[in-house]
Amino acid sequence: MSTKRRRGNVAPSFDAVLMIAFGGPTKSEEIRPFLANVLRGVSVPPERLEEAARHYEALGGRSPITELTFRQAESLTALLEREGPKLPVYVGMRYWHPFVAETVKQMVRDRVRRAVGLIMAAHDSGAASWDRSVRAVADALVAAGPKAPHVDFALPCYNHPDFIAAMAEMVHAQLQAIPHAHRHVTPLIFTAHSIPASMAASSPYVQQLEISCRLVAETLGHPCWSLVYQSRSGSLKEPWLEPDVSDVLRRLHTEGCRSVVVAPIGFVCDNVEVRYDLDIAAKALADALGIDFKRAGTVNDHPLYIRALADLVRRRVAQG
Repeated sequence: MSTKRRRGNVAPSFDAVLMIAFGGPTKSEEIRPFLANVLRGVSVPPERLEEAARHYEALGGRSPITELTFRQAESLTALLEREGPKLPVYVGMRYWHPFVAETVKQMVRDRVRRAVGLIMAAHDSGAASWDRSVRAVADALVAAGPKAPHVDFALPCYNHPDFIAAMAEMVHAQLQAIPHAHRHVTPLIFTAHSIPASMAASSPYVQQLEISCRLVAETLGHPCWSLVYQSRSGSLKEPWLEPDVSDVLRRLHTEGCRSVVVAPIGFVCDNVEVRYDLDIAAKALADALGIDFKRAGTVNDHPLYIRALADLVRRRVAQG
């Protein structure tokens, strides 16, 4: 998948990596301008925007996603420097600074000719998000003019052994905190961002998520697991992927469940959906129900996840 035609049918060699992430506010005064970018062209009631703003305010007015994405970029740069190919790593965000367009302009100034595009998501959600990242890069390249680099995208890492191993480590740490007598029957709840069912039907999102969950559970030898969804934001009139994590917690309570391990496998770094929707809202519900709620970490800059990203870069470079 490439966002530009090859000049003279001959593509230049790769000389950079471009990470594309969602972006997020870094201080309180950025919250509403950021949300305005996210919701541009979408009809959303003012009260819904204010609700989202309050989630960021509850986290101190900022999202961890920018800091964590740059940490991922720094770790990937260091690994590529040690093991090759020695490519600089640029970071562009869809909805906040540094915007993808800003980063592409810098790449032009640095005379980058061709980059591997790394969309910072382990699963291809199609029109819901993955395709928007591709489009953001395409628009930025057009705006940058004839000196803009080629960008060829790597595949998602949903089934990469190193991504699976990193996620399994995160889950294992939380399972070990469960008393041994209950550990094997403790439900392992994998979560991912819900998207409209119509978009899910035309993308490999659910299938890739199910593969990731199964591989992690098999790695751990844990038979009691399920895939659920979180952070729905659309109209109640439109079907979205279910079940919601809150509904599952309520059902488990009626079944006498005493503890759960929640693993946000659909996110590759902490963000407001992880830290508010799970760590605050879902945990508060679990506490009220008397369920011991343990949340596995996201992969963030885990060395195994960074190794998976490096492998994706090498595979794309090898394809030429």
